[in-house]
Amino acid sequence: MCSAEPPRNPPTSRLHLALTCNGLRALGVDEASLQTFPEAFRAGMPARAEELGDRGASDPAHWVGGLAGADLHALLLLFATDISELERRSKEIHSLISESGGARILSELDVAIPATGREHFGYQDGISRVYVEGTGMEPPPGCGPAVKPGEFVLGYPDETSGLPALPQPEWLSRNGSFVAYRRLYEDVTAFREFLRLHAAGREEQELLAAKLMGRWRSGAPLVLAPDRDDPELVADPKRSNNFDYGQMDPRGLACPIGAHIRRVNPRDTISNIQRRRLIRGGLPYGPPLPDGAPDDGQDRGLAVFFGCADLERQFEFVQKEWINSPKFLGLDHDKDPIAGDHDGTYDMTIQKKPLRKTLRGLPRFTRVRGGAYAFLPGLRALRLLAEGR
Repeated sequence: MCSAEPPRNPPTSRLHLALTCNGLRALGVDEASLQTFPEAFRAGMPARAEELGDRGASDPAHWVGGLAGADLHALLLLFATDISELERRSKEIHSLISESGGARILSELDVAIPATGREHFGYQDGISRVYVEGTGMEPPPGCGPAVKPGEFVLGYPDETSGLPALPQPEWLSRNGSFVAYRRLYEDVTAFREFLRLHAAGREEQELLAAKLMGRWRSGAPLVLAPDRDDPELVADPKRSNNFDYGQMDPRGLACPIGAHIRRVNPRDTISNIQRRRLIRGGLPYGPPLPDGAPDDGQDRGLAVFFGCADLERQFEFVQKEWINSPKFLGLDHDKDPIAGDHDGTYDMTIQKKPLRKTLRGLPRFTRVRGGAYAFLPGLRALRLLAEGR
């Protein structure tokens, strides 16, 4: 699970429109055509709660912003390089929606890259990236080979060298992608308290935070910097991801086997991993909580988007079998310490010599506040939909 390589000359703003199954239906796509779309997409993310581990406080019954309702038809994603451009485009979009006479805004969420470049738990985000074959971008050392475009965009060869059948009509689905959106609340207070309870002093707390993630909060990977942080690693793209697990850390003595980054991208320890890859983009929302400050009750977390060609084989598999499975790669009773659906009964195992360390009864540090499955049409499909085809 990685971020996509950014374009070399990005525009000052970008607007993406993704449509839910009900959104396609509202635009006139007939039921026979909708039945050719994948089951997970037709059902919608709220109906897949059990598969995704969205229970308890993460149950869709508690979601905000209209994200669990049947009248969610579209996601509008607006990105801009500065505030003035963002405000200009936002005003323009609001005006167009108002003039349409038929659309209404269910909710909005402001996100931004903080000055520190880190999310609310304090980790540098978006370090590892997916490189797609045919874009002309060569993966740096350690990132693995470029992934076939059909793993992310419909109508192109995938890692089997095949061309999967397209949802109908083809003009609608070709060049499109599926998107899984997750609005994740981060319980910063609980995370900081956990570090204080299980590690003595700042240095030990930072090491424990690194063991939970698999990287130091600077982004330096534990496989390359097992004993102390090395921020210079992150500044060098030829070094920051140049590692594996099978040869360099097979027993998890540097990066625990159950650490977050090892679960969401097991690298060379999983066969045919190219078929599980996801293009990930995430941005923090909500105000940061200053160090040492008590819980202020504010909503803060990450808005994350996962792009893929197959929601079940890629997004749902990673969520169910890697993030939430207590049996991941030979573990016995562990879930992803950062993103897992913890209920206070699962553990975190830290491999070490001579005896491993087990942290018992992890709380849930992230909760799902909303989500959606949507289809991101290609430009031609958008034009034809706009013309009422």
